[in-house]
Amino acid sequence: MSTYRALQLQRFAPTVRAATEVVSLPWRDPAPGEIAVRNLCCGVNGIFDTQIARNAVDYVRVALPSVMGVEALGVVQAVGADVEGFVPGDAVVTVRFRGGYREGNIGPAADFIPVAAATPEWLALASTGVSAWLALNHLGQAQAGETVAISAAAGGLGHLLVQLAKLRGCRVVAICGGPVKAAFVKSLGADRVIDYRAEPIGTALARDFGDALDLAIDTVGGSTFDALLDNLAPHGRLVVGGAAQDLDGKPEIVTGPRIVHKLYYKGASVRGFMNGLLTPHWAAARAALFPLYQAGQLRVALDAQRFCGVAQVPDAVEHLLSGQSMGKVVVELGQETHA
Repeated sequence: MSTYRALQLQRFAPTVRAATEVVSLPWRDPAPGEIAVRNLCCGVNGIFDTQIARNAVDYVRVALPSVMGVEALGVVQAVGADVEGFVPGDAVVTVRFRGGYREGNIGPAADFIPVAAATPEWLALASTGVSAWLALNHLGQAQAGETVAISAAAGGLGHLLVQLAKLRGCRVVAICGGPVKAAFVKSLGADRVIDYRAEPIGTALARDFGDALDLAIDTVGGSTFDALLDNLAPHGRLVVGGAAQDLDGKPEIVTGPRIVHKLYYKGASVRGFMNGLLTPHWAAARAALFPLYQAGQLRVALDAQRFCGVAQVPDAVEHLLSGQSMGKVVVELGQETHA
């Protein structure tokens, strides 16, 4: 191919759809030290994508125009001089910003991770799986026997967190919305499921897990964050991996004690999780995750909604942010849907 399509950030705007356009970029042979990859699918990260579109991620400097997206899975097409460990036909994943929403990717071989097969499950493991592993074990310091609460437990990150916490020997409290999602997380091994559509999270936690959460991992924010914070155990940890309910960052009047009063007397803590700041730990996380999947101990679920082509990435982002998704949201690349 002489060109390939990509979703490019053209302007800063409130949404991915408003900020981006599909463009054609030139294909070229890889230079020394590079490989050229034909991408088959990419993973969607709704909160991060939206914040990038708004230029609101503090640790990422975004120059316009810039290709969007983080992770993609593809097949090596060509290998540059001095590259070892890759040959044409190898399945690889990249998890570097600007490597996701594009049909082709040519870059340093060090930016790519070899995987066992060119299937979207391996994409989810190498990206979202690493986030789940590090949030639970590195930042959350989960220990066997602890009670762990997980919000958005049926999502791409959440469903892996549920399983990894169970493999760690933890008691898992999974929070999700609706009976279908509740049955799904129960099938993954969750010990208790809180359906926030049937009962307020705060009510359920206060009744059954008051001051008993050793670890909570939250990507929702808002009242979910408040409920988890209120029910931390002594020395409990609340890991914040996102705030889907507060993407707009609008001022909110909160009448209640300062957070220090909920932490100090318990010796508890709130910890911010940003996977992009933990790159030195990614390789160790993959080394732990990949054998679990290959041994059948870890299930990777993909959302049932199908998206095809880079032009549908904004649709996929909006689907994820709507709360309707279950499992990892991916977009197939190299083809467009036809009416």
